[in-house]
Amino acid sequence: MRVVTRQVISDSAQARLAGGRTLLARTSTAERVAEVVRETITDGTFPPGARLSEPDICAALGVSRNTLREAFRYLAKDRLVTHELNRGVFVRVPTLDDIAELYRCRRFVECAAIRGFDGNREALDMVYEALEVAAERRAAGDWTAVGTADIRFHRALTSLAGSERIDELMEATWAELRLVFLAMGDPRPFHEPYIERNQALVDNLAQGNVAVAEQALFGYLVDAERQISAAYQERMALSGS
Repeated sequence: MRVVTRQVISDSAQARLAGGRTLLARTSTAERVAEVVRETITDGTFPPGARLSEPDICAALGVSRNTLREAFRYLAKDRLVTHELNRGVFVRVPTLDDIAELYRCRRFVECAAIRGFDGNREALDMVYEALEVAAERRAAGDWTAVGTADIRFHRALTSLAGSERIDELMEATWAELRLVFLAMGDPRPFHEPYIERNQALVDNLAQGNVAVAEQALFGYLVDAERQISAAYQERMALSGS
């Protein structure tokens, strides 16, 4: 049997987790614990491949191991963590097959949302807000935040469908996509070319060119999948994965 040396999480990670205690005070449930840990995964506090120490996380959040383990089960269902026998729980490292499936799902859902857009300009407010955040973060040179804004942009596009159920179903997709972005390394080469394409897509929607916008989005997502898959494959080869 392999003996695993206990790994202590960093002080900054402990502080990040402890910041969620005020939320847990209101609803101290495994679902809420899962949400706090999910946020530390998707913001990069715990990057893909990181081991999630049960004792340290329990201490930081002030919860029992049983509660944390139940939270881990929620996160595993969302494909954010994986349990390795005799080693513990780790942040999941996405595969090329994951990327293909994520983008297949996105093309299906996002293009349908665009296709059904009814021309309501007010519905585009959240989309424009995400574009503004991306522009601000680009000016500041914060490309990780640009990636977050990009997901916010596409989440807003999906919301054009006007369905809370679709929005809820897609949340796991956005979280898993965030893992892919975090595993990429330097985010700038991937995100920079798409900022202007995002703007052009929304401009077409605002002008009522729905079919043009849908076609542009489909091509955009095909290009993004190819680019990110190639870069991801190269990165895995260099790391020996």
